[in-house]
Amino acid sequence: MNLFDVDTPALIVDLDKMEANIAEMATAAREGGVRLRPHTKTHKIPEFARMQVAAGAAGITCAKVGEAEVMVEDGLDDILIAYPIVGHSKISRLERLRERSRILVSIDSLEVAQGLSRVGVHGAGPLEVYVEVDTGHHRLGRAPGADSARLVQQIADVPGIEVIGLLTHAGHSYAADLAQREAVVRREAQDLLATKELCAQLGVTFSEISVGSTPSARMEARHRADGITEVRPGTYIFNDTAMVSLGVATYDTCAAFVLATVVSRPDEHRFVIDAGTKCFTSDGVGRPDWIKVAGWDDLSMSFTTEEHGVGTLDTSRGGRLEIGDKLLLIPSHVCPVFNLFDSAVVVRGEEVVDEVLVRGRGKVR
Repeated sequence: MNLFDVDTPALIVDLDKMEANIAEMATAAREGGVRLRPHTKTHKIPEFARMQVAAGAAGITCAKVGEAEVMVEDGLDDILIAYPIVGHSKISRLERLRERSRILVSIDSLEVAQGLSRVGVHGAGPLEVYVEVDTGHHRLGRAPGADSARLVQQIADVPGIEVIGLLTHAGHSYAADLAQREAVVRREAQDLLATKELCAQLGVTFSEISVGSTPSARMEARHRADGITEVRPGTYIFNDTAMVSLGVATYDTCAAFVLATVVSRPDEHRFVIDAGTKCFTSDGVGRPDWIKVAGWDDLSMSFTTEEHGVGTLDTSRGGRLEIGDKLLLIPSHVCPVFNLFDSAVVVRGEEVVDEVLVRGRGKVR
């Protein structure tokens, strides 16, 4: 089947571009001397996770227990759940996962560590944990330095828990230009190394420092000398218009698209497609080319409602667009887009070669 014969709206993955993105990040990590543990919340597809591991990833990262269950069911056996696990039900599921796979978790409080104690006490061995440090994103974790070191000391004393390292997410790097991002990464490495040294003074030693975000990952991979041992980017596998705006990707390296059909031409300047907020995300709305129509420089998206995407045609450039035409659109933030589709159509060029289920879709528990 040809790509443009696929019924719409559809989620499309360009296999050639995805394979190139996977290989490029694996090379960056290898050359930097750090492990790559990609975040699979971006795609939620075990087949793609196995491709990342085959290319050199040491393991994978998941956001929730439900995502990890999907990956373990497909044979992935080294998984970090980078999220505090709270509640009896989730802890019981974590125990079952540990019977089949190496599972690590990240935490940022003594209370969560105490709740997880039984997992290590009654399991095959201590539960390996990273302690999350807030290096500037102000989401999870305590401040670097003494505050985080004291928390690490307290968590290390919890029965059944083994602290193996520190973890952070440089989410604030998304709001930085190149020079600012370099400063963020340098400060991140310095703060984590200093915190690690304070932990050693308190009697808790470990070797791992895990960091991650697609905008910062390539820079972070070069900071092995500053103690960084692992990077956890996710979006890089597909890229999106946000990554293009940050200068860490180009439209040519974007590998995921929404295929949509033009269903209305109300006037000479306006067109409407059959994909709205139930296919895209509102993340990035208002940014120029927040949703990019691939290969059509005279088309731009104006806004989306639930089932409609509304765009503008620049008629001064001589372009023509008719009802029934199909467009490939690059989303503004690709991660939530994959959570909106049941499956992804995989293509090489314009040839459909596969369709894979987004098996982690909706696994938010």
